[in-house]
Amino acid sequence: MSERMQRLAQFCVDSRFEDLPPALVAQAKRHILDTFGATLAGAGSDVAKQARQVFDGEVGNTLIWGTDQRTGAAQAALLNGVAAHALELDDTGGCDHSGAVVLPAVMAAVSMSGQSVNGRELITAVVIGYEIGRRVLEACGSYSAHNGAGWHSTATCGVFGAAAASARILGLDTAQTVSALGIAGSFSGGLWAFIHDGSQSKKLHSGRAAEGGLLAARFAQRGITGPTKLFDDVWGGFLKTLAGESSQPDALDADLGVVWKLARCSIKPYAACRGTHSAIDALGLLLDQLQVSTDQVEDVRVSLCGFLQDMCGGRDVGTLAAAQMSLPYALAARLVQGHCRLEAYDDEQRGDPRIAHWMSRIRLEVDPQLSEDGEPIVSVRTVDGRQASLCVDPPLGAPGNPLSDAALEEKFFSLALRVMPRGQAAELLEQLWRIEELESIELSIVPTLRVGMQPGTLRVPAEADAERPVRHSHADGSTPRRGYDHSENIK
Repeated sequence: MSERMQRLAQFCVDSRFEDLPPALVAQAKRHILDTFGATLAGAGSDVAKQARQVFDGEVGNTLIWGTDQRTGAAQAALLNGVAAHALELDDTGGCDHSGAVVLPAVMAAVSMSGQSVNGRELITAVVIGYEIGRRVLEACGSYSAHNGAGWHSTATCGVFGAAAASARILGLDTAQTVSALGIAGSFSGGLWAFIHDGSQSKKLHSGRAAEGGLLAARFAQRGITGPTKLFDDVWGGFLKTLAGESSQPDALDADLGVVWKLARCSIKPYAACRGTHSAIDALGLLLDQLQVSTDQVEDVRVSLCGFLQDMCGGRDVGTLAAAQMSLPYALAARLVQGHCRLEAYDDEQRGDPRIAHWMSRIRLEVDPQLSEDGEPIVSVRTVDGRQASLCVDPPLGAPGNPLSDAALEEKFFSLALRVMPRGQAAELLEQLWRIEELESIELSIVPTLRVGMQPGTLRVPAEADAERPVRHSHADGSTPRRGYDHSENIK
């Protein structure tokens, strides 16, 4: 058996909630909260509804969040994973989109674990999932190398995070967890081909990875074995096959249990690909710096690396998926709408002639000197001839530039209220902030995720429909800057 596989599996089995640094637990809760919010809103998206139609008539005990429907555990992992990523509002910087993969798999595993799972165990499993998914990506050479080769890491590497987290919830031992990770390798896949025509397949990747990871753990639980040399330098091995030119196998277990990968992840303030966020921030700051309104802007230039150009340089806005991957659209929306929230990507906004006007005045220029992991440089020229340039690194939402708790709650409510009343959203939020105190996820969190509940079934105080006070970590509403693994820029 591969020593690395053994060590990864042992880590999954042996890690305890008490081993997690308090700051990491706090960040894990924020990402869990954020993923539930993204999924609830995503449940109402076209792609999530279409995916649910595929399983019409299926029966099971696992809730599809934001609905009153239940289905089998594997199908629920898939469907909740699709919804989580459907609107490009889920977190990033892990496998890449770890929340949309790990949390749906974990919750599906909870539904079939056969025993009560408490909040501390849920947090631990989520942290493990983020850890393993990210480490596999780093072993592939990290984000730019692996995704630049055409693989979508949310799918290819996320399946391992889902398998590890599910194995933990299901109580697999070390040998079974090795098999779960090995089987997950056979379920890995996902290509960036969607980028050329704005197709919806990207939204399926997170769900497929969640489903695959859960199934890998379930198969291993039943005694089906997986390859124990999956990450070795052997013919048919994962790294040799998918990352032959870029693999860094030492990244699989370097500083395991010391450097925590969830701590490097970002929460999105904007409903667009993370690659656009730094430029959105820079444009807003430049407008403030130059003290100009949109009608006083002559044009906008963006100097960027070739990888970001290939990923986000498109100008097709005919579909939501295409627009959310477009850097020119994001900047045009910031100029026209004043923000890049989800509403800025509605059909009506995408067809606004003012958007087309500004997209024609936004120029992207590839600078070969820029690192493939680097953030772009945005330049604004005004009608009176002034000009200023700025690079924002890290962008808002990154660990070094985090959303405040107040902003996180505002985002959560803006998403959850699309499918449920404020009282229900408020109860869910309150439970998520204290999730480590909950003794049964099935009896506390799950009922609050169901839409269409009968009156009287929620334990909501009478004042819950009023605005709830927001939580702050500092007096000014900001949150502490994290101190882990910030050496690499986050996409």
